[in-house]
Amino acid sequence: MNKIMFTILRVLDKHQELVGSTELARELLSYGIDLSERTVRYYLKMLDEKGLTQVQGRKGRVITEKGREELNHAFVSERVNFIISKIDSLAYLTDFSLDILKGNVILNISFFPEKKARDAIKIMAGVFASKYVMSNMIKIARGEERIGDVVVPKGCIGIGTICSITLNGIFLKSGIPVSSRYGGVIEIVDGNPLRFTSLISYEGSSIDPLEIFIKSRMTDVLGTVKRSSGKILASFREIPIVCINEAENLTKKMLAKGFNGSIIFGKPNQPLLDIPVGVDKVGMIVVGGLNPIAAVEESGIYTDSMAMSTLYEYSRLQGFNDAVSSFLFQ
Repeated sequence: MNKIMFTILRVLDKHQELVGSTELARELLSYGIDLSERTVRYYLKMLDEKGLTQVQGRKGRVITEKGREELNHAFVSERVNFIISKIDSLAYLTDFSLDILKGNVILNISFFPEKKARDAIKIMAGVFASKYVMSNMIKIARGEERIGDVVVPKGCIGIGTICSITLNGIFLKSGIPVSSRYGGVIEIVDGNPLRFTSLISYEGSSIDPLEIFIKSRMTDVLGTVKRSSGKILASFREIPIVCINEAENLTKKMLAKGFNGSIIFGKPNQPLLDIPVGVDKVGMIVVGGLNPIAAVEESGIYTDSMAMSTLYEYSRLQGFNDAVSSFLFQ
């Protein structure tokens, strides 16, 4: 692997359809790589030999599962700032409309063993009924089925949950720019947020911070749901002061449309839960979309999550209870 091969995999991973060498050469320019089609074909041949890409006749190539795995683990230096870049790109691509409840939202995709499906569903039920999840709209799939661009591994159950970055896209469509600064763990006492106990900056990170906190068992989502005290996943964001009134009104509209997750605004130019904000900014705390998965992990059931994994049409999602009933009685 080198930088050029890594970048080719990145381009292929963005496309669901086949991509030819002409299109690849054109898209590589946006990454600062200027190659002839002939040279691109040379690198593609090497990727084919490594099993990272697969040729599909004369129409082009696709990235393989092995290629995606390599993309997720190789060239960590190339993936610095990857998360913040992905957040901005997905927010721009989100075209969900609150008025008609249609359009693409961003899903986190999580997997757990099929034999643990009923246990995991029972654990998640309480979280989806609480204010500690962005929305109770989900997608469930069995092994070898797809959720958007993602194939669920054999022997696993996949669940797609609405990622809180969808909020960035909704705000952006209304002319409100959102800066995502930190992913973290918040301590809740008697139903109220007390403080952040852990923070990781999105900028400069090669992996979503919330995935780290889940695997490190740093949450107590179940305790928060049962006793109103515990630790949950959340993120810290900023918006311009001039947008605060419109942002608060938009948040109320989201709540009326079924987005029940907690969203807290700070005061202009003042720290929020001791986290400082930029000049002429307002802090905003948004509940994490992966809290149900954190609860499953807390219970000792192995999970594997990919935050901000795919865009998905909102109208194809179902409420948690309906989705579970359909799934269990298939």
